[in-house]
Amino acid sequence: MSAPLLEVRNLNAWYDRSHVVQDISFEVQRGEIVTLMGRNGAGKTTTLRTLMGLLARTSGSIVFAGKPLQGRPAHERYHQGLAYVPEDRRIVTGLTVRENLQLGLIASARRGETDAMIDEIATTFPRLKERLAQDATSLSGGEQQMLAIARAMMARPQMILLDEPSEGIMPLLVHEMFELFARMKAQGTTILLVEQNVQRALSISDRAYILEQGHVVHTGAAEDLLEDADIQSRYCAV
Repeated sequence: MSAPLLEVRNLNAWYDRSHVVQDISFEVQRGEIVTLMGRNGAGKTTTLRTLMGLLARTSGSIVFAGKPLQGRPAHERYHQGLAYVPEDRRIVTGLTVRENLQLGLIASARRGETDAMIDEIATTFPRLKERLAQDATSLSGGEQQMLAIARAMMARPQMILLDEPSEGIMPLLVHEMFELFARMKAQGTTILLVEQNVQRALSISDRAYILEQGHVVHTGAAEDLLEDADIQSRYCAV
């Protein structure tokens, strides 16, 4: 088997004195969708933020695409091909959908390809294609989430970290969103997913890691976890 695209070893992260992520190790192969599972407060979001270089106090080893990430700022990790879509979306008010998409290339070596990339992304996200000139904050919650993902995809990242993408979104758009993730995988994008709708996440995932109180307590193939009655009762109530 080839080397993992992402390899995490003995990762720790703190908020002030709170030791939130405690010595966790996991890996993601190129082309996989991997889900991080666990109850609220288990350390899932903190893990994503640590991978992206957004926490001041961390330790451990993060190797992405064969290069160590520890000590590197978030923008350098983005340039290396790691993108992050936080739960709060961070759509910029006062800008159109097109202008929000353009922000995804401001700090990228691909910024000269903006128009071509917008055309490509708009094809992948047909709801956005119809709304490029519209004020981005006038979109529905689900459409704003798609815009946040599309903006992250503008620089063609090797891997995208998605934090609770279906939070607060109507069921029809949730269905479209998970179909989109499957298409992204088919196009070669690797995804590390934190998602409250665990059953739907597992249905498109290859593998999953379960976190409890900052520790990895279980890992397995997604299809096996979907058939595990104990896992279902403890983590898949949504």
